[in-house]
Order: sequence, then structure tokens, then C-alpha cells
Amino acid sequence: MQVVRWGGLALALLAGSIGAAFAADPLAVRITYVTHEEPDRLPPLSLVEPREIPDEGLAGARLGISDNATTGRFLGHEYQLDEIRVPVDDDLAAAVAEALADGARLIVADLVGEDLVPLMGMAGEAGALVFNARAEDDALRTEVCHEAVFHVIPSRAMKADGLAQYLMWKQWPEWLLVHGTREADLLFADAIRRAATKFGAEIVEERAYEYQATARRTDTGHVQVQRQLPVFTQDAEEHDVLVVADESDVFGEYLPYRTWDPRPVVGTQGLVPVAWSRAFEAWGGTQMQNRFESAAGRPMRERDYAAWLAVRTIGEAVTRTSSAAADAIRDYLRSDAFEIGAFKGEGLTFRTWNQQMRQPILLTTPRMLVSVSPQEGYLHQRTPLDTLGYDQPESDCDLS
Repeated sequence: MQVVRWGGLALALLAGSIGAAFAADPLAVRITYVTHEEPDRLPPLSLVEPREIPDEGLAGARLGISDNATTGRFLGHEYQLDEIRVPVDDDLAAAVAEALADGARLIVADLVGEDLVPLMGMAGEAGALVFNARAEDDALRTEVCHEAVFHVIPSRAMKADGLAQYLMWKQWPEWLLVHGTREADLLFADAIRRAATKFGAEIVEERAYEYQATARRTDTGHVQVQRQLPVFTQDAEEHDVLVVADESDVFGEYLPYRTWDPRPVVGTQGLVPVAWSRAFEAWGGTQMQNRFESAAGRPMRERDYAAWLAVRTIGEAVTRTSSAAADAIRDYLRSDAFEIGAFKGEGLTFRTWNQQMRQPILLTTPRMLVSVSPQEGYLHQRTPLDTLGYDQPESDCDLS
């Protein structure tokens, strides 16, 4: 395990000790970022995507600390980011237990679902808060809920619903669903099925693409792929669009322009529903993209955005409550007073029953924003944002 403390004192020195003039005893705000290396993460199919980004997620948290410090130095709030990066074979639970014993109470979790679940109970017992910046599992919002956890990253259901609304707006109601066979692929396929039922679409046929370990780039030249993919999608039921569920990035990138029938490809490849994209420019997005690229030396990715938003959410709560106590922050985030601007065109809030952050879903291609959901005409008694994902009556969670 590697623990790095970054931000608080260094930023104060760079900015000048302005906060001392406003507060005799500065309020120390300690945020702990936790991530765990994955044992079986596949390299990207395309050389356009870097093979490995060692600071993915972390770079967003660092920018969030910098942004918090900009306001904090005028209020006498000093922010510190503790970075905990757990190697693949090390014990994540032990690392988190050590951090909690050392006083960590505000945790940004850049963790997949199976790593996040044990952390929830540990944090609750210690009186800490966890901000989920990565795990999109719907079960964490509908079944395995905890009052200590706030979900900043959108769920798979939110993304699938955002995509479904656009497809229905385009009057493309008949879908061919092609999904991978790894767990994440199957979970997104479930979200697509649910969205189809919810918005009145029809999945006319499903096909599974079996994962087989290969050298990926060297074993799948364009000639071979060009011959395989049309056959794989041949003789499908009549459909308007092909929806692909391939979170593992095994085959989905091969589908556009290679299907038997000339149909748009959407889902995890093609037109993709995301929380953030390097192609996003609206509502101050360009300014955000430029600041991040200047700081990190690369474009902002979805994990970076979620980690940034988690840190900024904590900072907003500290600013409004003048407290770094977990109880005070939780009460404020669940109140009607909380709202945070996040370059999405409107203030974001949390659902009280499962503590999921409401937010628009961007629909993008690699180089262009196509649309933003919720789409016009999809209404809800609270907010149109609650048309995305599981609504209160659909969830077994009741943290209200």
C-alpha cells in the first residue's frame, strides 16, 4: 500500500497564507482517496487509447483539492488529500482499516463494486462517509445500500435510461442487443433490457459474443474482423439500431460499419452514455477540460470527473457548514439546501432514498457530443433527472 499526502500545505504556500487573516485556527479538511489495482484489466483494443493511465481518477481528485483550496484559503479551510493506492495482491480491507484507525472520515472510493461493498460497513462503523466515484452497479442503489455511502458516479440504469430516451426520441424502438459474456457486460445488458421495458422499446433479438483470450491487437487484423462481424450479425430480426453491451472492450469497437445490416451502433461503443467526455464543451465544459489538461497533461476521463466531483461535493459541504465532521456533511448533502454546479447545465443533488447523485447523462461519440438526457418531454413529479435510473418505488433502499 502506498499513502501519499498531497495538497493542503503545498497549495496554501503556493496561494499565500491568506486564510490566517480570517481564522485563528484553520479548519483542517482531510480527504482520503482509495483505489485498488485490478488483476485482469484488459489493454484497450485501439492504440488511440493509452494502454495504461496510472493516475486515472486520482488526477481528478487532485484537481478537486486544488479547486476546494481556492475557496478554502479565504475561509480558513485547509484541504489535504491522502492518496492510498493498493497493489493488486495487497489487502484492500486492511489498508482501509488502517486509514480509518488513523482518522480518515471522508473517503473518495475509486473502486469497483466488489471492492466497495466491504468498505461500506467498515466506514459506517467508524462514522465515516464514502463517496463512490466508480462502481456503477445498480444493486448498490437498489439492494445493498448504506447510509455511509454517497454515489457520485451514475449507475448503469441511469446511463441505459439516458440512451433509451434518445433512441425513443429518434423513433428507433426496435433494438438488436449484442452483449459480451463477462460480468460487467451482463450487468449493462440487464440495464438495457430494463430501459427497453421502461420506455416502450422492444429488444427483437439478443446475441452473445463469447470472450476468448487472445493477443487482441495482433490476433485480430482488420481483414479477419471484416469477415467475421457481418456473419455474426447476419439474419437478425428487423431492427432500428444495434445496442452493444461490452464494458470489457472485447469486441464492441469492431461493430460500427461492419454489421450485416446498415444500422447505428450504440451502447458501450458507438454512441455512448457517459457522465463525462473529452468531447463535451457546453456549460463551461471547455474551461474544465482546459484546466484539467493543464494540470494532468492529458484529457479528462469519466473516472477523473467522478473523483473531481466527489472531492468538490465535500468541499461544497464544508464551505456551507463550516464543518469537516462526517455527520454535518451527510446532513447537509441530504438536505434541500445542497446543490452543486458541475458543468452539466443545472445544479446536482442527491436522492435521499439511495444517496445517488442526480445528473444529466451525456450521449457522445469519440469526438462529438450528440445529445444530453433527460430528453425533452420526459417528466417527473420531482425533477426530470429522476426519469434516469431507479426511482424511489423501484428501489428496496430506504435511507430517507
